[in-house]
Amino acid sequence: MSIKMTNSLNDNELASMLAKYANLIIRSGCNILPGQELYLSASTDSVMLARACTKAAYEAGAGHVTVNFSDESISRMHYDNCALEVFQTIAEWQALRSNSMARMGAAILSITSEDPLAMEGIDPAKPMASAKAAHVACKEFYDALDLGRNVWCIVAGASDAWASRVFPDLSASEATNRLWQAIFTATRVIADDPIAAWEAHRKAFDERKRWLNSLHFDSLRYTNSLGTNLEVGLNPTGIWNGGGDTTVDGREFFPNMPTEEIFTTPDFRRANGIVYSALPLIHNGNRIEDFWLRFKEGRVVECEAKCGEEMLRALLEVDDGSSRLGEVALVPFDSPIRNAGILFYNTLFDENASCHLAIGKGFPDCVSGGQEMDDSALRSAGVNESAIHVDFMIGNEDLCVTGILADGTEIAIFKNGNWA
Repeated sequence: MSIKMTNSLNDNELASMLAKYANLIIRSGCNILPGQELYLSASTDSVMLARACTKAAYEAGAGHVTVNFSDESISRMHYDNCALEVFQTIAEWQALRSNSMARMGAAILSITSEDPLAMEGIDPAKPMASAKAAHVACKEFYDALDLGRNVWCIVAGASDAWASRVFPDLSASEATNRLWQAIFTATRVIADDPIAAWEAHRKAFDERKRWLNSLHFDSLRYTNSLGTNLEVGLNPTGIWNGGGDTTVDGREFFPNMPTEEIFTTPDFRRANGIVYSALPLIHNGNRIEDFWLRFKEGRVVECEAKCGEEMLRALLEVDDGSSRLGEVALVPFDSPIRNAGILFYNTLFDENASCHLAIGKGFPDCVSGGQEMDDSALRSAGVNESAIHVDFMIGNEDLCVTGILADGTEIAIFKNGNWA
């Protein structure tokens, strides 16, 4: 599948595609159950999609939909005008809302539509403090997602501000229409039966996951012409996942739409060498670009960025785990989103156009029995703990990834950017 632009969608066509997209999100992404609560978070820029998802959820039998709207302009005002101390705590009612949603077994749906540079120039310590405070106050909520108790799904909605970054040569309305088309294509909404297309997509990952899981690699070595030369240790009982996820009670869902990755959680204590970014990283409305990280015994010990270095260093200093790896993900250079020739400036899409790593929290379901482990057991098993999980793209056209077995045998996984 490749992403191809078509003529502009008229209002009726856009409404029809939004309804189709929302139905896919609710029934496949969230796999909503009759009577279940849906907790939907969205920006005010995504009102149309939020309404369509609410309608689709009730049509699917949801018991109730709780919608939490935010606004980028107001968030920017908070960061510009409030002291750092304001962001170091979370209001009790906010924590109660999130934790109670998890306790109720709600499906958690997030719509991303932010302007990639909306927060450019803010004090990076403020969003980092906010993330850390939320991780502590809403532990019940995050544990429910991380340990597979609740379904969660992240999708995208086009906004004028975001679209104008992606297509700067078009008018705002033309750019937004073009971005909607790119989203619909990347998420397979253009298929006659998107739900069936996603089930086929899920199965397409099975053969490679079985192959990777059968080999039990001890480590991966990454090299390319950018200068990357990094070896990452894997967990002895590690599991490669991709193409969707499953809760502890057996419900299948899609945490990210789109998704093109196969991933696992590395041993956070075992990363050595240097890795260079291949695409810009957009985080909290800031751009981090042309950067590298040097690891020693699992931790970033040195870094540099041509753009956004202050934000990069703030990310690495959030907590003890934010300078260690929580994910390694394999995505071929010859992938649908990469082949579209669009830089989305949104990690949900750009991470599916490139092999990537993530600093911060690891995935308990990527080690055997991890969803039943407590924090101490997960750490002993090599699963990183942090208030953040930030993906950054490292795959280019000549990336080579070599799997190394415990006896030293080397097996090519990626050669020249694609599966070997």
